[in-house]
Amino acid sequence: MKPRTGRALTSVMVLLTLTTGMVEAVSFLVLGPVFAAVQTGNLLLLGFAIAGAPGISATVSGVSLAGFAFGAIAGSRLESAIDARGRRWFAAALVGEGVLLGAAALVIWRAGIASGPHGQVDGRHLAAIAMVACAMGVRNVTSLRAPVADVPTTVSTRALTGLLIALPPLASDSRVGGGAGRELRRVASVAAMFAGGLLGAWLLERAVHPALALAVPAALVLALGLGLVALRRGRISVPG
Repeated sequence: MKPRTGRALTSVMVLLTLTTGMVEAVSFLVLGPVFAAVQTGNLLLLGFAIAGAPGISATVSGVSLAGFAFGAIAGSRLESAIDARGRRWFAAALVGEGVLLGAAALVIWRAGIASGPHGQVDGRHLAAIAMVACAMGVRNVTSLRAPVADVPTTVSTRALTGLLIALPPLASDSRVGGGAGRELRRVASVAAMFAGGLLGAWLLERAVHPALALAVPAALVLALGLGLVALRRGRISVPG
């Protein structure tokens, strides 16, 4: 069943955008440099690495791409299977994503990964990257299946562009779409991504262990999923 659109779903998607920024802070500043959700940037990093750019690992980027692809395919199959049974897949997808991020945080903790992007990369390091990217692959499928205009949760480029060219006096293309609702969603999307990245980097700069910095968005996503399950069982109208 497709999640109901409305303020509740929009709020959930904005919170998910916030977690994306936090996840990417850990990915880029600790596990990489590499991206987990923004695979456009990851493709570029892979190209840079193959060309011989220093400080960038083709292996790390390749593992992230593979993990993301697996998560997207597995997430699509799982959500479709749940939907085919007439059940709500949105909350289940969030719970699955939260579990993956939490497991990655545990791997980071057990592996002692705390030295930043210039530390030694071993199997457990690559496993953590793959798990985070897999979670973000699931996230992207969820965002595509439960679309909220201008809040895709993993990128902000379109929201920022729409915000810049749809607001007066810069408005020049009516096809972009405007209105208070859309403008508010665009602002929320851009602000949430920035705030998430800022918060994640702030935690890391203050010597918070990367596992804990990743556990925060993992807990938030998991809480959102479990909260939706609990609310549905209480027969309260909510998305998913």
